[in-house]
Amino acid sequence: MRYIDPHIHMVSRTTDDYLFMARCGVVACTEPAFWAGFDRSGPQSFYDYFRHLTDYEPRRAARYGIDHYCWLCINAKEADNLELSRQVIQIIPEFLQRPTVLGIGEIGLNKNTRNEIATFEQQVDLAARFDQLILVHTPHLEDKHKGTSIIVDILKNDRRIRPERVLIDHCEEHTIRIAREQGFWCGLTIYHVSKCTPQRACDILEKYGPQRIMVNSAADWGESSPSSMIDTSLEFLRRGHSAQEADEIFYRNPCRFFGQNPKWKLQEPM
Repeated sequence: MRYIDPHIHMVSRTTDDYLFMARCGVVACTEPAFWAGFDRSGPQSFYDYFRHLTDYEPRRAARYGIDHYCWLCINAKEADNLELSRQVIQIIPEFLQRPTVLGIGEIGLNKNTRNEIATFEQQVDLAARFDQLILVHTPHLEDKHKGTSIIVDILKNDRRIRPERVLIDHCEEHTIRIAREQGFWCGLTIYHVSKCTPQRACDILEKYGPQRIMVNSAADWGESSPSSMIDTSLEFLRRGHSAQEADEIFYRNPCRFFGQNPKWKLQEPM
C-alpha cells in the first residue's frame, strides 16, 4: 500500500515520525498552517512559521523520500483577533509562489464568533484573488454542525469559489452530508480525542462511498499519531474491502484534489 496524509502537522512531530511514515508507505503529506499550542505574539511569528513550512520542513521530509507540501493562513483559534489577522493576511501573498505551497488553509471557525467569520471571509477572498485551493477547518465537538453550515453558506455565496477546489476537513457523521451535497471535497480526521476513530471513519466510507473523500491523521501536539491514518486503512481492509478500493481513498483521491495545483508532483495512475 501507498499513502498520502492530506493533513498532518509535522512541525510538531519528531523526525522518527517521518521514518515511521516512510516505512508504512507514506509518499507525501500536506501540512496546513495551524495553532502553535499558544497564541503567537505578532505577525513576525507567523512570518517565521511560514518560512519553516516552506523552507525547512520539505527538506526534513525529503530525507525519507516523502514529498512535503503546505498551506498558509491564520488559523481559526487566532482568527478572533482581527488586527493580527489583517497583518498576517498581508504577509501570505509573499509565500504563495513557493514551490510547495498548495493554497490557503486551514481556514475556518473555532467558536463561530463574528470576528472568526470576518477573518474567514477575508481569507476566502485572498484565495479567490490568487486562484488558490482552500482547506477548511470545521469546529470541534458541539459547534461543528453550526460552524460547518456557516462555512458552506459563505463559500456557496461567493461565485468565485469552485466547490471542487475546496476541501472541508474534520467532517463527521452529522456534517459530511452538508459538504458533500454542495460539491465540496470532505476530509475524515482520525483523532480519537475530538474527531473520528478508524471504525467510525470506515462506517462513513461504507455509507457514502469513496467519491470526494480523504482520510487524514491531523497529528499535532496533542494525543494523536501518524499511525491513525494507517490504522484506518487496515480497518478498511479488515472489513473485506480490496487493496484497490483502499488505494482509491488513501492515494488516488488526494492526487485528484491536490493535482488541481500544478505544483503537485505525484500523479493519479491510469
